[in-house]
Amino acid sequence: MGTSMKSKYKLLMILFTIVTTFIFSEGQTEKMDVDWTQSSWEEISSAARGTEVNFYMWGGSASINNWIDNVVAPALMKQHQLSLKRIPMDASVFINQLLAEKAVPRNRGSIDLIWINGENFRRAKNEGLLYGSFASILPNFALVDPQSAAYDFGTATEGFEAPYGRAQFVFEYDSARVQYPPRNFQELLEWTRNNPGLFTYPQPPDFTGSTFLRQALYATSGGYETFSEAFDKESFTIKSAPLWDYLNQIKPYLWQEGKTYPPDKARLDGLFEQGEVVFNMTYTQAEASGRIADGRYPRTIRTLVFEEGSISNTHFTSIPWNAPNAAGAMVLANFLLSPEMQYSKNIPGNWGDFTVLDTPRLGAEWQLKLKDLDLGIATLSLEELAAVAVPEISPSYVEAIEEAWYREVLR
Repeated sequence: MGTSMKSKYKLLMILFTIVTTFIFSEGQTEKMDVDWTQSSWEEISSAARGTEVNFYMWGGSASINNWIDNVVAPALMKQHQLSLKRIPMDASVFINQLLAEKAVPRNRGSIDLIWINGENFRRAKNEGLLYGSFASILPNFALVDPQSAAYDFGTATEGFEAPYGRAQFVFEYDSARVQYPPRNFQELLEWTRNNPGLFTYPQPPDFTGSTFLRQALYATSGGYETFSEAFDKESFTIKSAPLWDYLNQIKPYLWQEGKTYPPDKARLDGLFEQGEVVFNMTYTQAEASGRIADGRYPRTIRTLVFEEGSISNTHFTSIPWNAPNAAGAMVLANFLLSPEMQYSKNIPGNWGDFTVLDTPRLGAEWQLKLKDLDLGIATLSLEELAAVAVPEISPSYVEAIEEAWYREVLR
């Protein structure tokens, strides 16, 4: 399918989602005049009891979906009598849906809680698509260091998001096939030249593929500090030139000789599991250990980070401006922040996503449980990860990198 056809197909899918959402929400009559940010937690939790909350989230990971459906949902029902419905949808699609509903305007939507990345959060906040500042209302937010949740990709959160987890970019490789893995981007280039066809990365704007580009940008252009100032197109063009040179050097030695790229991380996962490539990449530090436990990966899989740094960030949930069950959304966001769910999420076999809780704020029992949690044989130590952790840059750069990649590399 050509690029223009793909764009038309994506647009049609977005329009279909919007139209069907409008049709199926016609019969809903709940009033939207309660501002739950001005209510007590007792009032919020009481209003949520016996209702259903729609959680819109990326659905590309079977393990994450399973954790939501079979761990979070039953526990939420048992403890709060709140029914959870998971709706798989890419963030860009539900943001477009919210934009369309805002334009009508449609004061009662269909989305209660969203799992949103920094790029789309900035857009949603700037366009007035979010409910308001609610994070400080959540009782479990007191267990978070507020400074760790103050910004999302450089955008001030101001309570419009609740922290959900901590991610860090790592590579996965098969130690049975790669005895001496590369430790930086220059060594990766040399390795691919000597082992053509065994490495690739997902095509942007896939989130993982886009993160790989930012990692390479840091390595080839002087580090993240080079891009700490506000986006300037002329400056970016000059500073990003080494990145395109690097990616074009490595391109002929990639899987399929760089003529095509996996469309998303799920496809790269498949190539890795089938042995067509010997490197994978992920934003979940303990993913490899979880997949070893599940039998998807052999026990020879290991993870590594490059010397130039490893992008790390906090990911969040938020509530749309026209959420039909904002009270239920707050209860779910708070539940996801509970020590019970944060610990469960951190288990490699469940998800392996690291906790956002500030452990000194927890009771002794939870501190000990998190300290003693077995992160698996393929997971790097917290000290190794922390030593190379570097922050994200502004979403303006993210968009510019993705657009330039098509022009400079894919051409």
